[in-house]
Amino acid sequence: MVRMQFFKDISLSAFTAGFVAVLVGFTSSVAIVFQAAQALHATPEMIASWMWALGLGMGLCTLVLSLWWKKPVMVAWSTPGAAVLATAGATGGFSIEEAVGAFMVCAVLITLSGVTGWFERVMNRIPLALASALLAGVLARFGLAGFAAAQTALPLVLVMLLAYLLGKRLWPRYAVPTTLLVAIVFVATSSGFTRADIAFGLTTPVLVAPSFTMTALVSLALPLFIVTMASQNLPGVAAIQSTGFGDQRAKGGDAGIPISKTITLTGVATLLLAPFGAFALNLSAITAAICMGPEAHSNPARRYTAAVSCGALYVVIGLFGAAITGVLTAFPKELVAAIAGLALLGTIGGALSSALQHEPHREAAIITFLVTLSGVVVAGVGSAFWGVVAGAIALLVQHGGRATLLRARD
Repeated sequence: MVRMQFFKDISLSAFTAGFVAVLVGFTSSVAIVFQAAQALHATPEMIASWMWALGLGMGLCTLVLSLWWKKPVMVAWSTPGAAVLATAGATGGFSIEEAVGAFMVCAVLITLSGVTGWFERVMNRIPLALASALLAGVLARFGLAGFAAAQTALPLVLVMLLAYLLGKRLWPRYAVPTTLLVAIVFVATSSGFTRADIAFGLTTPVLVAPSFTMTALVSLALPLFIVTMASQNLPGVAAIQSTGFGDQRAKGGDAGIPISKTITLTGVATLLLAPFGAFALNLSAITAAICMGPEAHSNPARRYTAAVSCGALYVVIGLFGAAITGVLTAFPKELVAAIAGLALLGTIGGALSSALQHEPHREAAIITFLVTLSGVVVAGVGSAFWGVVAGAIALLVQHGGRATLLRARD
């Protein structure tokens, strides 16, 4: 019954949104994951196992939860977490066994954050204007990168922009699929695809027994947990709230995505797959915006099919990691940047509109947006966290104790 309903709801635009989400999410950060694995002395077989575990973890969490709840639940790996591992692994001399132990400790902490509900309670205290500004700041960097790609691939970006604008005028629902198809044809006819060694075959998982040490706990597990919650789950929740998939029961609407349950499940999935290389799974923000936005489908009730498509593709990546990695990394980085920027235009505009709509929160929202957009990193924590902190301080200073940290819904 669920399967038949899915095939009734799926559309070309939704499937394309899922594919674009995979293309953007994978190619933009897979190199960092490889660096992290190599810094922790992983063998080539172990690195392939990492892709197997991460692909299956992201894919099954996204696919199953989206089908079950009929909401676009998007799960990704922790890109800032991979950066932390790459840095700490290169300087700390940790073994792969110690790293796996740290992955498991981080997974337990993520699970506890979901079970106790404390993270969701904190997020529920953040005004919608700040959450929307946070999302806009995170996504705007990708929008800027899309147009900055014209510096190295001007003809490609111009062709894609023209295809997108014509698509929005003639076939609004299929503007992004049309743009992607035009871009692929343009790159193929101009020999722009990167040569890649593609080895077909199923990936074999490699089990690594964990080793728990205090040094790895302090230097790997805790930083991995902190940056995953602050730099990934926080903007992930903002994406859910800003695109209208938060819990609407207070306003009499349908229940939205259960955030605490989702975080709990990402923690459990990380714990189960950590011995195979899944270092941290979390809510997605960038790829979530692609699948949750109007470009995926005009009907919000059918956007879950974009997430299901994304999840299914991630599962395929996990099963055939080496081959799919070669195919996806063959796409020019300018094409990936441009299609991401164009696919996110509608969501960026909607987030900015929501952020600036409530006048008492407007300046705090702008501060949140600019700090998040700046990309500043303090104490190893990314700008998404500091943007919310700066916006919250601005609200407190400007409005004192007048319920400044209660979300404005009207």
